[in-house]
Amino acid sequence: MGNLKWTPVVFLGVLMVVLFGCSAGQDAVGSGEEKVKVVTTIAQIGDVAAHIGGDNVEVESLMGPGDDPHLYNAVQGDIKKLDQADIIFYNGLHLEGQMGEIFREMRQKKPTVAVAKGIPEDQLLTDPQNPGIIDPHVWFDIAIWKQAAEAIRDELIEIDPDNETAYERNTVDYLKDLTELEDYAQERIMEIPEESRVLVTAHDAFNYFGNAFGFEVIGLQGLSTESDYGLTDIQRIIDVLAERNIKAVFVESSVSERSINAVVEGAGEAGHEVKIGGELYSDAMGEEGTVEGTYLGMYRHNIDTIVESLK
Repeated sequence: MGNLKWTPVVFLGVLMVVLFGCSAGQDAVGSGEEKVKVVTTIAQIGDVAAHIGGDNVEVESLMGPGDDPHLYNAVQGDIKKLDQADIIFYNGLHLEGQMGEIFREMRQKKPTVAVAKGIPEDQLLTDPQNPGIIDPHVWFDIAIWKQAAEAIRDELIEIDPDNETAYERNTVDYLKDLTELEDYAQERIMEIPEESRVLVTAHDAFNYFGNAFGFEVIGLQGLSTESDYGLTDIQRIIDVLAERNIKAVFVESSVSERSINAVVEGAGEAGHEVKIGGELYSDAMGEEGTVEGTYLGMYRHNIDTIVESLK
């Protein structure tokens, strides 16, 4: 700027830029005047962030009801939302398998947090067929999901320390709700005879649930819906249904019913009648504005559906 002639007009212009910049900084995250813009991938994470953030955050989830995170490809509008966010929360553990490069890029610009990454390894489950692959469906073990909630709290405090008290208070309340949900689930599952605690679904999304509540979980596909299945896999499930005298299997809101319908039809042809026990929410929640559109409501729906079909 050595050749710049400092006339009164130039000086005034520079001063306005400086003042504008300071003003913009005062309205940024942590000022208490603007809400923290939070963008998440799956709605389960978005719902937790909304509870913990309360009135201090504005939360938007990229994936809605019926969206399969294993197969999800971000569109241009998603990139814009991520770019405008103050902080990004995603699951990690390769749940959002098509978005890894996007997260790496966003991490250079802003806090981009994998909420499942901080969970101790000894609490994580692996794919029985591929032990090197971590099961990402951690939200189905409520005790583990509490840790994800605490991670979200810590990150919000980091980016917006002025509202630390509110984030702490909201987290205490939400953890209490999760504990009550856990107690409700334990109580209801006692209605199912132990020998009937076998959960058959389209893909292996419920292993954390099974581990927490003593269910044997059998999925037609693997951890990811990208996994293929064939006649051998269908026959394997049919054999288990007949051998264990299992009367119900379950479809998932984010997975095509085709695979489970093939199991039901095959079992019927083999002389073992099986019904569809209901629809479970696995990788996606219900419609926004409904009870099932919240984590607590989704989980309670799953518990009630499973119990009523298997007890």
